[in-house]
Amino acid sequence: MERMLVVVFDNETKAYEGSSALTQLDSEGSISIHAKAVIKKNANGTITGMQEGDDFPIRTVAGTSLGALIGVLGGPAGVGIGAAIGFMGGTVGDLHRAGVNAEFVDDVSAKLAPGKWAVVSDISEEWVTPVDTRMESLGGTVFRMTRHGVQHEQDARDVAAMKADISELKAEHAKSRAEHKAKLQAKIDKLRGKLKAKREQAKKRSEQEEEEAKAKVQALEKKAAKSKGETKAKIEARIAEIKKKSKESKERFKQLFKEDEPV
Repeated sequence: MERMLVVVFDNETKAYEGSSALTQLDSEGSISIHAKAVIKKNANGTITGMQEGDDFPIRTVAGTSLGALIGVLGGPAGVGIGAAIGFMGGTVGDLHRAGVNAEFVDDVSAKLAPGKWAVVSDISEEWVTPVDTRMESLGGTVFRMTRHGVQHEQDARDVAAMKADISELKAEHAKSRAEHKAKLQAKIDKLRGKLKAKREQAKKRSEQEEEEAKAKVQALEKKAAKSKGETKAKIEARIAEIKKKSKESKERFKQLFKEDEPV
């Protein structure tokens, strides 16, 4: 399963020990790390982050689902610029981009108090025990959530609402007197503009997700080629899952924004 993982530690030393332990689990095949960063919660609530130098498939955290999660953990005040990387401020869009819900962020934020550190990762894992055992032995508190299409669900609700409003306005426009038609048409055009903007926003996000998925698959295929037995089988299963989810995501986008659908 593709998951967002956050492990909170009391200090920097333990956080980097936890980061190294996760890398070891990756090398053993227990998990696959797609991207990883160590972050600190500052006194003012902002986040300072340092992207790890390991050879993970997603080399740049900014703009990715992991970067989005780090952004929302920074809260409304925004996120500080770290020694090696800057992150976008926390927004609802970031929450959806990360593939997590508000409850997950609230749980992490309650533990990630100012002065504490955390390792934030985008991973694939089948069992929670390997990570939990290693992290808890280092004093870390583990939070994880299976990534899901929060943004797709929100897009579906928004698009349905806008199309319903457009349909109602068109029906009213057809029955209106001449003096009211111009105002109704202006409202219809405005909603159409919002729908178009929503389509472009979703298209860009879909393309970003596809690029992330491709990077993950390519990296895992290289690892699978060098692996044997059970480890190879696990990696191949992770590849299949990522490909499946990527295909499903593209199909949802196509169905939601059919260009030929009249509005």
